[in-house]
Amino acid sequence: MSEDKIIAYVLIVTSIGKEFDVLDKVNGLPGVTEAVIVYGEYDVVVRVEVDSMREIDRVVTAIRNIPSVLRTVTLIGYKD
Repeated sequence: MSEDKIIAYVLIVTSIGKEFDVLDKVNGLPGVTEAVIVYGEYDVVVRVEVDSMREIDRVVTAIRNIPSVLRTVTLIGYKD
């Protein structure tokens, strides 16, 4: 991983029973390095690795526009 990369985790809440559909769609987005279904308060967790905050914004906006995505929380990572 390059020192310049920004890592973010997007926690997604989907419509009931739509987590696999959302997972398929997020896996095709540029910058997405990993996406998994989880159990609990959130349904899908996506790891994003990009070069700028502008790219984070593009990826998160694309995720939010996926049908059946009800809510997202984005966590920007910091590594010293």
